[in-house]
Amino acid sequence: MAGDPGLFGPGSVTWQMHGDPMMWIAGVRALHLQALHPRAVRGVLQNSAAFQRNSRGRRDAWGRLMRTAHFVGTLTYGTTEAAERAGARVRRIHRTLSATDPATGERYGIDDPALLLWVHCAEVDSYLHVLRRSGCPVSDAQADTYLREQRASARLVGLDPAAVPGDRAALAAYFARVRPGLALTPEAREVDDFLRRPPTPLALVPARALLWQRVAHLAYGALPPYAHALNGRPAPPPGTVTRRLRATGCVLRAVPPALRRQLPPRHILRAVERLGPGARPAPYKLRRTAAILDGQDRQGELRD
Repeated sequence: MAGDPGLFGPGSVTWQMHGDPMMWIAGVRALHLQALHPRAVRGVLQNSAAFQRNSRGRRDAWGRLMRTAHFVGTLTYGTTEAAERAGARVRRIHRTLSATDPATGERYGIDDPALLLWVHCAEVDSYLHVLRRSGCPVSDAQADTYLREQRASARLVGLDPAAVPGDRAALAAYFARVRPGLALTPEAREVDDFLRRPPTPLALVPARALLWQRVAHLAYGALPPYAHALNGRPAPPPGTVTRRLRATGCVLRAVPPALRRQLPPRHILRAVERLGPGARPAPYKLRRTAAILDGQDRQGELRD
């Protein structure tokens, strides 16, 4: 294959995972989780027209979701130059933004590393959790590899990669450290309300009831138990959530990839044009990589 493979390349776990259609549900779970960090969610709402209290601004929240998808797609499937440029743009924007704690009057920067780290960890945890629970064949070793790979994404938003969890144990330890500071603030309630009942043009209200609420319930159900406790709403039994995630994953993955990839933002199509048909992400490539990693692990045990 000719051309620039970008930050990760077709041989990475990130390349295969981020092509899975369940990433959309994982993204909604990430938004639910991110909203439970008081300083992080305050920074988003105080600086985002997406959540202003007028109908036009609230409708723009869809634009915010698409911009996030575009950013992740650019970092995953774009050229190295495009990824670096997207990261520089995000860092430049973050440097100009701040938020105010209404209780103390303290102003703090949106580019505070602690806030950036929370957003990053909530995202990668959601991607891994939803994809694996819905049947995407990501092994334990691949999950750790994915977290190491995602340190490159963390660097682009302004984090020191060495300070970012690079395996499942480090990620679990991070969440254990931050959990005491999480809370259901008024801002978190506002995000939760939007995610459950996003403002929709009248003609699309039936579609919201039919489709979006199912997505929202599924994403909410996939949250960790402590998030359910903070939100104060019961979650379906874990077994029920897993069955629903797997059923949804089966349905979405049955849609021909050639059709799915025609939808915006079409990063995968452009990557395949650049690198050739062998660059197409596919679940069987994860299984093949898992077998290779497993073989290496066994060989390492024998050598020891």
